[in-house]
Amino acid sequence: MISVAEARARLYGLATPLPVETVPLAQAAGRILARDVAATRDQPPFAASSMDGYAVKRAEVELHAMFKVIGEAAAGHGFGGQVGPGQAVRIFTGAPIPDGADFVVIQEDVTVRGEVITITDAPGAKDNIRPAGGDFRAGDTVTAPRRLRPADIALLAAMNIPAVPAARRPQVALISTGDELVMPGQDPGPDQIIVSNTFGLKALLEAEGAQARILPIARDRASSLETAFLLARDADLIVTIGGASVGDHDLVAGVAEGLGMDRAFYKVRMRPGKPLMAGQLAGASMVGLPGNPVSTMVCGHIFILPMLRRMMGLTDCDPRPLTGRLAAPLSANGPREHYMRARIADDGLIAFPSQDSSLLGILAEADALILRPPEDGPRDAGDTVFYLPL
Repeated sequence: MISVAEARARLYGLATPLPVETVPLAQAAGRILARDVAATRDQPPFAASSMDGYAVKRAEVELHAMFKVIGEAAAGHGFGGQVGPGQAVRIFTGAPIPDGADFVVIQEDVTVRGEVITITDAPGAKDNIRPAGGDFRAGDTVTAPRRLRPADIALLAAMNIPAVPAARRPQVALISTGDELVMPGQDPGPDQIIVSNTFGLKALLEAEGAQARILPIARDRASSLETAFLLARDADLIVTIGGASVGDHDLVAGVAEGLGMDRAFYKVRMRPGKPLMAGQLAGASMVGLPGNPVSTMVCGHIFILPMLRRMMGLTDCDPRPLTGRLAAPLSANGPREHYMRARIADDGLIAFPSQDSSLLGILAEADALILRPPEDGPRDAGDTVFYLPL
């Protein structure tokens, strides 16, 4: 068995970076920017008013000063003339500052009588003008790689960028295996259960940016598995669920190797998720996950999501643990790294009493995984531990 860190490093070696495509900005949220993108203009492109008020000359601004209003400037409609001594232009937020003006008196600080305004409240020192290029300049860049957040999309739009270079979405084929499985909505036989792992994994991977498809359940026959692998031949990543152990009905490794899989490793020193397998098959990365539902989902968080990030061009791909305090004690850990389902309470982290890897109900209640190193000793309430939010 290898450590979690070594397994993740070997998986990164299998995660081939994907090609770059051009994506319309309106469809780019959540995508991974593949190359730096430069602004094509200054923002704002002109000095603009930050308030509703009157544009005047700063040198003339003082209490009780009077000005004649000679025009108006609004957003999208500037004033075309020149502001001279004793003159003012009615101006609204976002409008260009007229030539000759360098100060905006806010409307609350003046009184208006016909075409004349009088400053009746001390205007203060702030000029209420947004300078040209105060946000960004032409040539300023949004750097890659990065996952594009809503704020990034707004910035790129302001930079007049209609489309961006982004890594193609990873195509993932999900194959559940086992005679005991039927699809949701079907009537299971007396010895069967409903398949759940592929549905949870699909949701997890698509939230990260992949496009995942669920293939028909592969039965415990070599021919059925071979058909499933054939259906997955155009995927970037093939994920099998179940059948990766060494029992008489665990056929995934043998069938995959018979089809030419170059295996990278088998078994990881972790709990849950020990019978993990990975390799390369017909140009695609392949990961064989254990069949217990919690094992599948934990391995998805710990291994599959980092692989997807690497495939999409990100460099900082490892899960980022946080630190928290235990609200209840924990007994000593065994020889494997343990990812314990837990909930975050007001007074700290509370691990669920049962950590059985078949209990989806507990996983659904959990909002954290407490990370226990191998041979970690007993922990008391109040001790600091690492955890991953779910």
